[in-house]
Amino acid sequence: MCQAPESKCAREPRAPTILKEERNLQLGKLLYGAGGLEIEFDDRVLAHLQLVVSAKLRRSEGFFFSWRDDPALGDGRSSIWLETSIPLRFRYSSSQRHDLNREWLEELSQSANQPAGLVLTTEPGEDITRPKSRV
Repeated sequence: MCQAPESKCAREPRAPTILKEERNLQLGKLLYGAGGLEIEFDDRVLAHLQLVVSAKLRRSEGFFFSWRDDPALGDGRSSIWLETSIPLRFRYSSSQRHDLNREWLEELSQSANQPAGLVLTTEPGEDITRPKSRV
């Protein structure tokens, strides 16, 4: 259950309403740790996450990062601990640079600074595909 203000809970990622093929999503990957965990995100989401995560890690601040899972994974949620000693790689599926939404970056940054850590929310006015992870 979302513990953020109600306006943000309403935008917490839920089951996608638009198929990947219909939106022509470009799914990149967040590669986490030495164990080979791969988490798929839309490239646009990944670009925003990279900025927020890198800002925290530059300050040597460890934190949790949480998201709602894709229904194919059981419709649950996942969290990972991020800190400078854990290998992290952002791999985009295309070379396209995405315009960044400053409002969304601010929301994600504020979330990352809370005790519960960074919780992925949808971009204001958008739906996103839930991340998929593979070990």
